[in-house]
Amino acid sequence: MNTFLKDLDLSYIWHPCTQMYDHKENIPLIPIKRAEGMVLYDFEDRGYLDCISSWWVNLFGHCNAYINQKLKEQVESLEHIIFAGFTHKPIIDLSKRLMDILDSKFSKCFYADNGSSAVEIALKMAFHANMLKKEKKTKFLCLHNAYHGETMGALSVGDLGIYKEVYEPILLKSLRVKAPCGNDYEESLEDLEKLLKSHKGEIAAFILEPLIQCAGNMNIYDKAFVKEATKLVQSYGIYVIFDEIAVGFGRSGSMFAYQQCGVVPDFLCLSKGITGGYLPLSVVVTHQEIYNLFYAPYYENKAFLHSHSYTGNALACACANAVLDIFEQNNILESNKILSKFIWEKMQVLKTFACVKNLRYCGMVFAFDLVGFEGVRKGLEVFNAGLKKGLLLRPLGNTIYLMPPYIITQEQVVYIIKSLQEILGEF
Repeated sequence: MNTFLKDLDLSYIWHPCTQMYDHKENIPLIPIKRAEGMVLYDFEDRGYLDCISSWWVNLFGHCNAYINQKLKEQVESLEHIIFAGFTHKPIIDLSKRLMDILDSKFSKCFYADNGSSAVEIALKMAFHANMLKKEKKTKFLCLHNAYHGETMGALSVGDLGIYKEVYEPILLKSLRVKAPCGNDYEESLEDLEKLLKSHKGEIAAFILEPLIQCAGNMNIYDKAFVKEATKLVQSYGIYVIFDEIAVGFGRSGSMFAYQQCGVVPDFLCLSKGITGGYLPLSVVVTHQEIYNLFYAPYYENKAFLHSHSYTGNALACACANAVLDIFEQNNILESNKILSKFIWEKMQVLKTFACVKNLRYCGMVFAFDLVGFEGVRKGLEVFNAGLKKGLLLRPLGNTIYLMPPYIITQEQVVYIIKSLQEILGEF
């Protein structure tokens, strides 16, 4: 069955973020029949531990009994409605609950259905807000090594060439600041200040991924940079956008990464873990001052006319509310501190390999780099070797990382680390 479905898939489907040629030559396509907890099962009942939370979205395991139940309850009453002129209880509940756990500066939620769309909304809203203030600011400020999605606006403020280079001629104008790395951020702040001074009055917003540049090879950097950079940018009257699509909902160690940094952005983009990996949903959270700029009689033409057909989907909101229930009822953040420490301690054995450098972690994100293999797709070798040991790993180039669901057991952690030792031992 695996082979039959694989061949059928390759006949009709173009997969995301994939060179399809690889599926013929290097990377096996694996049809999955079912999933439970940490484990994905193929049609021959081989299990694969989901070490990357299925692209960082799954927080509490596959087919989580509680989220399943809440989704089933919701589907019996309301699946989806137009969200212009209508509303429903799941999204009202979700919005209030988000406001209750976020900083009091935040007051409004604008929903979409994926992370890139949330970034697009924040960029457009920041530009539009400046226009309404009679300030024509057309440039955006971002970090080198950044990734914010793959729609045009999101690509414009990203800096990963493999995704961006071919589209450069049709992208928005952006300015890039040297990316901080670890505790090294003084040059980044100096670079930031130079750009702020030389482009004064031109910049609509500054966007960054607080604490971890995830797609940027899991670059983990100091919270002090986030704090100082945000204060500096806001002192110039420029909006700040935090892209917490990957690092929100406990992934960085706190519920939201900004909470560790001592500052509050003007826009907060959330997605991925918001529904526990069940259904597409994203939200841009902002404050009343920005909302008020758009609040006017119809004839003044100040409305923010951005929409998605599946905005505010009731089923997705039911899953998101279930996720918040689990956080509240199970003291997840404290449990994750214990789990994170355990994983980090077990990973120390990997330092014995000469090819392993820059072992690092933040919250429930762990990574290391393979060095000495320039021009060689060593990460791909790790991926394929991992599959043979029942591990789903998806390295970023030659950066190997773990971003598991929060339900991972100590026994599973031990097995993953032991398997990585065996894989690295073959290099």
